[in-house]
Order: sequence, then structure tokens, then C-alpha cells
Amino acid sequence: MLRKGIVVAALLMLPTLSYGYFEEGDKEITLAGSASNSPDFDGVIIGANGSIGYFITDNLELALRQSAQYTDIGVDSALNGSTRVAADFHFDLEAWQPFVGGNFGYVYGDAVNDTFEAAPEAGIKWFVNSTTFVFAMVEYQFFFDSADEADNAFEDGQFIWTLGLGFRF
Repeated sequence: MLRKGIVVAALLMLPTLSYGYFEEGDKEITLAGSASNSPDFDGVIIGANGSIGYFITDNLELALRQSAQYTDIGVDSALNGSTRVAADFHFDLEAWQPFVGGNFGYVYGDAVNDTFEAAPEAGIKWFVNSTTFVFAMVEYQFFFDSADEADNAFEDGQFIWTLGLGFRF
């Protein structure tokens, strides 16, 4: 009897399957933590990210993103940030929403050369209910201040790894 009670209690604690999805006109807000590193993986910066997005179709989202990072690697301490606009195409797989896209923006702060950047990006969103999702994303920012040397523009970039929560409304 105790065994049946444990099984029933475990089943009641499982969330109901209520898939979320995006539709034209939906908005989303995300909050995340991030870590970035050089192409050689020889240092790390910790930060926070936020974004607000709007779906112009069921699959295409335009977003405004803000990032702030704090580092003490190689300097006493520094605060850096980036402001970007992004466009992402979502593949509707019910609760799973993989996406690919790109962004363009400006990187600035104490420990970086202020410059424009562009980045390809990809990620996935997983709806835990009809309005809340967990997401993971990776982007590779390459900087325009190295554009005079075409080989360095990509090599001097940085990976941005992001894991966070989002809300559809």
C-alpha cells in the first residue's frame, strides 16, 4: 500500500503537459546568466542578460538584448556591456523551440575596445508550461574594430553562452 501511495504522489507532482508555442504578435521577456570566453578558452567573464522580443510571424522574432558583465581577469576590475538587436527563426516542435539567427550591436566598457559587433547565434527554448520556458543559447561575437585586418575580425571575437528563463505574453 505504501508503494502505491508513493507512486501516486510522484505522479501528482509531475507537471501537466501544456505545450507553449509562439504566435504572431506574441511578446517575450528573458532573464539569464552568462559566461564568455576567448577563442582559446583562457579566461571567463560572468554576467547577466535580459531581452524583450516580439514575434512578427509565428516563427520570426525580433528582439532587443542587453548584457552586463563584470570581470577581474587581467585588470583590477571592469564592467562591460553590449546592446544588440536580433532576429531569430524558431522551429515549432511543440514544447521544444529550437532557433537560429543573428544579432548586430555595440560592445562597450572598461576592459574592451568600444566597437560594433555581429554574431551568428543558435539555441533552444523548452516550455515548462504554456507561458514559461527555459532556454539555452550560444553566439559568437566578432568585432568590427579588427575589420581592417579581415583575419583578426573573427579570431578576436568571443563566445557568449547563455542559460536562462523566459516568459511569453
